[in-house]
Amino acid sequence: MSPLEMALITMVILFLIGMPIFMSLIIASALTLYLGDFLPMSIVHNSLFDGLNLFPLLAIPCFVVAGTLMEYGNITQQIIDVVKQLVGRAHGGLGITTILACAFFAAISGSGPGTVAAVGTLLIPAMIRNGYSREYASAVASSGGTIGILIPPSNPMIIYAILGNLSVTAMFTAGFIPGFVVSFAMIMTAYLLARKYGFRGDETAKFSLREFLHSCRKCFFALMTPIIILGSIYSGYATPVEASVVAILYALFVGVCINRCLRLEHIYRALIEGAMICGGVLIIVGASTLFGKILTYEEAPQKLTELVLGFSTNPYVVLLLIIAVLYLLGMFMETLSTIIILVPVLLPMILELGIDPIHFGIILVVTNNVAMLTPPLGVNLFVASRIGDISVERLSVAVVPYLIALTASILVLTFIPSLSTFLPNLLGYGQ
Repeated sequence: MSPLEMALITMVILFLIGMPIFMSLIIASALTLYLGDFLPMSIVHNSLFDGLNLFPLLAIPCFVVAGTLMEYGNITQQIIDVVKQLVGRAHGGLGITTILACAFFAAISGSGPGTVAAVGTLLIPAMIRNGYSREYASAVASSGGTIGILIPPSNPMIIYAILGNLSVTAMFTAGFIPGFVVSFAMIMTAYLLARKYGFRGDETAKFSLREFLHSCRKCFFALMTPIIILGSIYSGYATPVEASVVAILYALFVGVCINRCLRLEHIYRALIEGAMICGGVLIIVGASTLFGKILTYEEAPQKLTELVLGFSTNPYVVLLLIIAVLYLLGMFMETLSTIIILVPVLLPMILELGIDPIHFGIILVVTNNVAMLTPPLGVNLFVASRIGDISVERLSVAVVPYLIALTASILVLTFIPSLSTFLPNLLGYGQ
C-alpha cells in the first residue's frame, strides 16, 4: 500500500467513526509518516507552525468580533428597521426583510451561522407573531444566512485566497455580483412561497419617502458600517486585516457613543466568540497544511488531474463534477474544512484546464453554501431550528425550495464566468 493510499484510507476511517476533522488529518498524517518512512517526523510540528503563521488569518476572528459587537450594539436592529420600510408591505415582507438584512449583515460579519443568529433572533419570532409558519420563518432565515459567506468580507474567501496564493481583495471584489445573484434568487423564492401560503406583508407599513429618509438619518451610523469597512479595503487605505480592526473600532464607537447600549459584558462575549472561532480555524489550517504536504510529496494533485482529464477535458464538465462532489461532501464536512482540504488538490488541475482561479473560488464558496442547508451537518439549520423552536427534520424539508434556487444560482455562475471575474478585472485584480 502506497503512503498516499494509507493516508486517505486512514482519514476516511477516522471521519466515519466521528473523529474531529483536525484530529483525523493529524493522525492520518502522522501514521503515514511513521509507517511510510519517506519524510522526517519533524515535518509534523514544522507544518503545524507554518499553517498557523499566516497573517491574513487574523481577519477572521476580528470580523467575527466586529459582527458580534454590532449585534449587541443595536446596529443589526437598525439595519432591519430601514430594510423593513422598503419591503414590509409585500407578500412575505418580513421574509424578504430577513434575506436583505442577512445580505447587509453579511458585509459585516463574514459568517453564515453568525448571520443566521444575529438576524434570525430578531426576525424569526417577529414572523411567527405575524402569522407566518415556523417552517417558513426558520427556512427563510437559515437560507438567508448562506449569503453570509459570499458577500465580502467572507471567512471562506480569506482561506481560499491564502491557500490559492490569490489577493484577498480580489476575492472580496469577485463576491459582489454573485452575492446579488444568490440574494435575488432567495428573495424570489421567499416571495413566491409567501404568495402560495398566503403570508401577507404588514398592511399598516405604508411606504413614505419622508419617513424612510428620517429612518436613514436616524440609523446613519449603522448604514455606514459596510461602506466604511469595505471602502477602506477598496480605496487602498487598509488591507483586509487592518479593515477587520477598523470594523471592531467602529462597532465599539457606534455601540458605546452613538447607540449607548454596548456594555463590558457584551465586549467580553464578543472576544470569547472570536477566540473560539479563531482557535477552531487555526487548528484545522495547521493540520491540513501537514496533510497537504504529504499529498504534494505523493503527487496527488498531478494524479487527480490525469484521472479527471482522462474522463473529460471540458472545463464545464469538470466544474460540474466538482460541484457534485462538493454537494456530497457538504453533508458531512464543515465549509472551511472542505475548502482547506480540497483547494491544494483541485487548484493545480483547475489552472491546467485554464479556468480562472477567482471564478473557481466563487463556485467553491457558493457551492459550500449548500452544505449549510443539508443535514446531517447543516449548521444554519441547527441555529435556525433552535431559534424557531422547530425540529431539524421539518426545517430540512422547508428549505428544499431555497436549495433549488441556490442550485440554479450555482449553475448560472458556473456557465457565466464573467459574473465572478468582471469586477476584479475592471479594478485590476484579475489574473
